[in-house]
Amino acid sequence: MKTVITSTGNEINSKFDLRFGRTSYFCVYDDETGNTEFILNDNKEAQGGAGTKGAEKVIELGVTKVVSGHFGPKAKELLDKFKIQLVTMPDDTKTIAEIIEMMKK
Repeated sequence: MKTVITSTGNEINSKFDLRFGRTSYFCVYDDETGNTEFILNDNKEAQGGAGTKGAEKVIELGVTKVVSGHFGPKAKELLDKFKIQLVTMPDDTKTIAEIIEMMKK
C-alpha cells in the first residue's frame, strides 16, 4: 500500500507539512518495500485550485492513503470520490521518518 505524506522538504528527516495543496513535496511511502520517493508539488504557487491539483496528482500516483494537516473541501471531495483514506495530523513538529515509524505500529 502506498501512502502520501505532505512534506516541507525532499528528505526523510524533513518536517511534516500541515498544508495539502500548498505543500512543498509529496512523500510517497510504500509500506511493502519500505521505499520513499519525494515528488515536488508543482502546484504549490498556483493562483487557485492547488488542493484540487494536488488531489489529482495523488490519484495519479495510485496511493490509498494521504497524511496531511488540512484538506480543503474540493480536495477532500475528490479524494473521497476515489476512496483514498485521509489522515489528519495537527502536529507539524514531526519528521517524515517519525510519521513513517508511527504508521508501522
